[in-house]
Amino acid sequence: MAQIVKRAYMYRFYPTPGQADYPTFKSRKKSRASAEYTRSAFRWRDGTLTLAKMSEPLRIVWSRPLPEGAEPSTVTVSRDSAGRWFVSILVEEMIRPLDPTDNRMGVDAGITALVTLSTGEKVTNPRHERADRRKLAKAQRALARKAKGSANRAKARLKVARVYARIADRRRDFLHKLSTRLVRENQTVVIEDLTVRTMVRNHTLARAISDASWRELRSALEYKAAWYGRELVVVDRWFPSSKLCSACGALQDTMPLNVRTWECACGASHDRDVNAAKNILAAGLAER
Repeated sequence: MAQIVKRAYMYRFYPTPGQADYPTFKSRKKSRASAEYTRSAFRWRDGTLTLAKMSEPLRIVWSRPLPEGAEPSTVTVSRDSAGRWFVSILVEEMIRPLDPTDNRMGVDAGITALVTLSTGEKVTNPRHERADRRKLAKAQRALARKAKGSANRAKARLKVARVYARIADRRRDFLHKLSTRLVRENQTVVIEDLTVRTMVRNHTLARAISDASWRELRSALEYKAAWYGRELVVVDRWFPSSKLCSACGALQDTMPLNVRTWECACGASHDRDVNAAKNILAAGLAER
């Protein structure tokens, strides 16, 4: 059954000289300053958006169209720490569930492979932060050399923010594509209940774990599964998915992180991550 949900579409736009001033935020140090406009404070006409006290519509870069016949109920104008302007348009949208499928998937999260699927497929971790680490370090060193309160420091801070924004944008795009694919292709998706807050206390892996952003992937899977009529099952964090043989069910005493392949007494040879994904799928189906 189709459901009506409130969905925000975010677009980037560019201030035009000569228009009325854009919102003046109380704090310039906030990571994302925003101002909200209710229905009486903006005009939506023929696909153009005009805010109160502005003579011309906003110069919006339309990355995708709004749903046909959608009428915005709220508009939020925001500026991120990198100095980019965005407009978020809230509409009510009818979302129809996807056609049912018999496919079911277990997902094991990792670092070298961002996720390993129970089919044996491994999705490589792009490591967006590591790819831009040299550029980020250079920008941060330049910022550290600038005098506090100076105009040059403000410019240097903006360069650092732009590097961070590039990393976050690429990561978010990748995770959205991956989560959409998993939800579209499978009726049931099973994942582990990972405690990222505890895991990042491991200083050796903290940076890599944060870059992987497993929590953001889980959040995307949760709301997309609800939208499209899919089922997301979360397995208990203490389930020994890596130490359990998916062939015979034998439980190994220990399984250090450096062990990537192992052989069970029953003769089955396992890839650590693929075996874990298969066990996660079996455990999730058993809990239903």
